[in-house]
Amino acid sequence: MEIISISKSDAGGLKEIIASIKGRNIYSSLKYESGVHRVQRVPDTETQGRVHTSAATVAVLPEAEEVDIKIEEKDLRIDVFRSSGPGGQSVNTTDSAVRITHIPTGIVVSQQDEKSQIRNKEKGLKILRSRIYEFERNKRDEERAKDRKSKIGSGDRSERIRTYNFPQGRVTDHRINLTLHKLEEFMEGEIFDEMIDNLSLQAQEEELKKIS
Repeated sequence: MEIISISKSDAGGLKEIIASIKGRNIYSSLKYESGVHRVQRVPDTETQGRVHTSAATVAVLPEAEEVDIKIEEKDLRIDVFRSSGPGGQSVNTTDSAVRITHIPTGIVVSQQDEKSQIRNKEKGLKILRSRIYEFERNKRDEERAKDRKSKIGSGDRSERIRTYNFPQGRVTDHRINLTLHKLEEFMEGEIFDEMIDNLSLQAQEEELKKIS
């Protein structure tokens, strides 16, 4: 596990942690942790022994691959025209200027700096590739933000997926109605697999219901 960033709260706790976790089948094991985790405990500052409830939102996302831009010839429309100078006057007697349209995205690039049509096309494609990269990256970032929001909901405690009750030493996963009276062992990771196996089984059953 590699910590990417830590943001501490004014109260001395942690506001946000972003980490990169690598391992075999790691996403399939940790994806069920996305959601609101509710903690019930008696803080050291509590003099009346009352149980306090707090919550943490968790989002588990697969690491995004770098956007790989491959421009297919069939996706391009290339128009040639004469370069124009100030006032629209033609500065070239040949059709050396190039307008390239990337049909799937609708991105258009015009290039007329060079006297050679080939050079203008080369420069235009370079600019086009950069703009498509930016377009795809923004689209990917929007999808990841949407994915993250869907996984943590509004952060409201009523949307909890799991409760950790320290006074009673139990952990309950509300999605599968499974309660384990082994909170300490769970926090140490000793019986984490038992929870994941049950969540995975339910997910498979839900997928089978959709098919049938």
